[in-house]
Amino acid sequence: MDNTKKIPPVGESWSDYRKTHYTAQEISENDLMVQLVGEVIKTRKEKHISQRELEDMTGIKQSVIARMESGKTDPQLSTVLKLLVSMGKTLSIVPLELSKKQKI
Repeated sequence: MDNTKKIPPVGESWSDYRKTHYTAQEISENDLMVQLVGEVIKTRKEKHISQRELEDMTGIKQSVIARMESGKTDPQLSTVLKLLVSMGKTLSIVPLELSKKQKI
């Protein structure tokens, strides 16, 4: 017999909170940053490169890479470019495909 009580969550969901407290532009910018950092992480893992090895390749401290990958800091463009170039990637500027509801 399960005697544990199920307590419902308090407050609003992350999705509701995000819509209430952030502008469409802030949400869009955050989503782009998540995609960009996600691509850096994906590339590093596909190439079987540790954060420490990436530090050796780029001169960017492992702790900076870890904070960027965990979302604790927003990296500078120069940092992202160093990381990408060292792994054989670059950035490309392309038009945003915005939904009718989401305009910047």
